Amino acid sequence: MLVDSHCHLDRVDLDPYDGDFARLMQTTRAAGVARLLCVAIDLERYPAMRALIEPFPEVSVSVGVHPNERDVHEPSADELVALAGDPRVVAIGETGLDYYRSTGDPGWQQQRFRRHIAAARTARRPLIVHSRAARADTIRILAEERAGEVGGVLHCFTEDWETARQALDLGFHISFSGIVTFKAADELREVARRVPLDRLLIETDSPYLAPVPHRGRSNEPRYVAAVADCLAGLRGLAPDALAAATGENFFRLFERVPRVLPGEAAPS
Repeated sequence: MLVDSHCHLDRVDLDPYDGDFARLMQTTRAAGVARLLCVAIDLERYPAMRALIEPFPEVSVSVGVHPNERDVHEPSADELVALAGDPRVVAIGETGLDYYRSTGDPGWQQQRFRRHIAAARTARRPLIVHSRAARADTIRILAEERAGEVGGVLHCFTEDWETARQALDLGFHISFSGIVTFKAADELREVARRVPLDRLLIETDSPYLAPVPHRGRSNEPRYVAAVADCLAGLRGLAPDALAAATGENFFRLFERVPRVLPGEAAPS
């Protein structure tokens, strides 16, 4: 079973599907992608995103505000907890820190991050963490706010092994996107070899960061197979074994995702 553990389905280019989201989902299923986690970036677009995925029980959602989002509604921890009461909401995020695109005092990002962690601990939902050019502060705040009580994932991981090790020590998973397939990503591939198999996830981050051999196109969930193939090769595994392991990790971390959907056969 292939799982796309992080995508933004409401932002995927539907032009190849004549604007028909259901056709995108049919193609995704045909490619063997059985579960998807559609991740929120802000709350303004969240209701439309939630409505979009409603007919598709294989899609779960998260709720949160991305660290790069400015001039948007700033949710309280209580508001995030209330939204997490929806059974389709299986995580809080994406949240975290991104100093790469920000200037000035990062305090506002850090406070937002802390509120999301507080909400996750209250709602008992894992965190989806974005970290770019902020590795030390990301790990420090996760530790200070006791984020390990709920765990989560450092998504689209691009940092060094030491950062991965510290996140693993806090109980977090590490997820790799199409970046791991890029020609210049040798150091990242070395990190991907070292992450314990039971803490590994795969994702597309659609519509961004399409993997080789699809680089340069708008990304979509079916391309998660290229990420799985790359990691399988790095670790000396068959692609099906890598897909099975990362799928199991996904269900264990996001425990509210149903393992069996209506009309599906139970796993043997």
